[in-house]
Amino acid sequence: MRTALHVVKLGSATMAHPAVFAEVAELARRARVLLVAGGAAGIAAHYREIGREVPLLRLRNGDEVRHCTPEEMAHLVDAYERVTLPGVRSGLSAHGLAVFTATGASGLATATPAGPLRASVEGKQRIVRDHRIGTVSSVDTGRLAALLDAYDVVVLSPPVAASDGGTPLNVDADVLAAELSNALHADHLRLVTGTPGLLADRDDPATTVTDLHPGEGAAHAGGRMRQKVRAAELALRGSADVAITGPHTLHNPAGTSRFWPAPPPRDELTLLSRVVAIPSVSHDEGELARYLVGWCAERGIDAFVDEVGNFVATKGEAATRGEAGAARRLLMLGHLDTVPFHWPVRWDGDVLTGRGSVDAKGCLANFVEVLAAIDVPPGYQLRVVGAVEEEVSSSRGAFHVRDHYPADAVIVGEPSGVDAVTLGYFGLFKLRLSVRTPTGHSAGKEAVTAPDALIALAQDVRDDVLKLMPEALSALISLDSAHRHDHHTAEAVLNFRVPPGADLDAVTAAALRHRSVEVLRRTPGHAGKRSTVLAKAFGRAFARQGLRPRYLVKKGTSDMNTLATTWRDVPMVAYGPGDSALDHTDDERITGADYVTARAVLADAVAHWIALTGAG
Repeated sequence: MRTALHVVKLGSATMAHPAVFAEVAELARRARVLLVAGGAAGIAAHYREIGREVPLLRLRNGDEVRHCTPEEMAHLVDAYERVTLPGVRSGLSAHGLAVFTATGASGLATATPAGPLRASVEGKQRIVRDHRIGTVSSVDTGRLAALLDAYDVVVLSPPVAASDGGTPLNVDADVLAAELSNALHADHLRLVTGTPGLLADRDDPATTVTDLHPGEGAAHAGGRMRQKVRAAELALRGSADVAITGPHTLHNPAGTSRFWPAPPPRDELTLLSRVVAIPSVSHDEGELARYLVGWCAERGIDAFVDEVGNFVATKGEAATRGEAGAARRLLMLGHLDTVPFHWPVRWDGDVLTGRGSVDAKGCLANFVEVLAAIDVPPGYQLRVVGAVEEEVSSSRGAFHVRDHYPADAVIVGEPSGVDAVTLGYFGLFKLRLSVRTPTGHSAGKEAVTAPDALIALAQDVRDDVLKLMPEALSALISLDSAHRHDHHTAEAVLNFRVPPGADLDAVTAAALRHRSVEVLRRTPGHAGKRSTVLAKAFGRAFARQGLRPRYLVKKGTSDMNTLATTWRDVPMVAYGPGDSALDHTDDERITGADYVTARAVLADAVAHWIALTGAG
């Protein structure tokens, strides 16, 4: 599944390094990729080939730009179409990718002509009116979306179509990338260049400025880098996470300058603000995982991304069970991924709005911050995992955790509110229903279409299952139909939330009595007890914070259910800030006060768990 969109702008010098095409190819296997190609090197090569000087203008600020007269634009288009774009296509095709290339002059982007320039021509100041440069005014998002679905990589370059109907207009490639990112609601924008990001000392490549907010980049930029800063700050108006990176690579943590939205109201909310600002829709958790690994490395915490993409951070070495006979390994299991879609992250006073703020980045950020702050006593091990694919049926991250990271107690990172702890969840029973009917006119007497038959089948299955589990909840979560020349098909996924203790063998048998029913998933519900050491530790933590606790069993499902399929007698609870009624809605938001209070409760609970199990 390729849901996320990465927009990557490659400078022309970068494209001389084949390694960057290998990185784009790796990215294209898991995400949609729109690549914007810079053209300076290709233009220079083309003009040498045709024996023509590149005409230049020097602006009042000292910058030198091409003089893009209507006559010259034909040569610029040729440079992209004969040199730059074939080079990119060749570099990507070598990795087996299906590649579409075009200039924006094809109509995929349109610009409005800029006004006259004041420039130096032959040593004299003059007003230049015969140039064809512009400002991007519209993007054909429909055509681009179709191309992104059809090809592994779509490559676009300047120039772009002119809104006045004249010859194409030259636009800055970095700015074009930013405009495309905003128009297509991209997840990530990377401006790849030949230096290690923005440098505090332009002569020292080891002085990368790692984190910037709007208005801070210009102080570190000169020459062409000013346009990259302009593009990066323009892209912050959209929803992508934005970085200038290099030299000549997409993934160089030592050479990355990341641009963040406006800073949080208090420093203690910085990690929360940043993890929410990095989009991580299911199957696109890599950027967030790598960011958290870097955050931990700066604080001396052992952290890595495991083979399925989970973020894993650990402190302490647990005693073996034979040494003390006590439970000494505490796992704090959050998840990295969110449901689609995302929107610009913003602070409104103490309220942070953004996809994942509640479900469940607030929980995960608190786990990491508590891990960083705590002194783990000898014989104990604390581990934080940010799992992948919690929001999709695969739950790949949690299954890997279940099979590779054993623990003696588990705190799952899901929103419960600061004064509540979740002891259990309903389970999941998911079925695929399919029907096939002969073709026929829907106006025919007693006509039964495939969707008609499917709805009837769904109701029959639902009735049979609910007879056995009246407390279960059910919903059709997808429905598709298709016509062929001789038959009509329909398919749906029927989802049940089943209570802890439900007899899944019995309901499976009831469902499979019907034809064309397939079981996609059956994960039992799970409910722990308030008498476990872990639940007691939370009780003491609530008391210390002056909170009257609530104990919940939720009708959703979490990674707790996955662990409980084989982890017997391991105490588990779920805890985290935020109102779970906002999960998966377009109004996800969390308050800084809730986040900080929940962190204090969590830190106290961990400390009490350590004390109750033998230390402290």
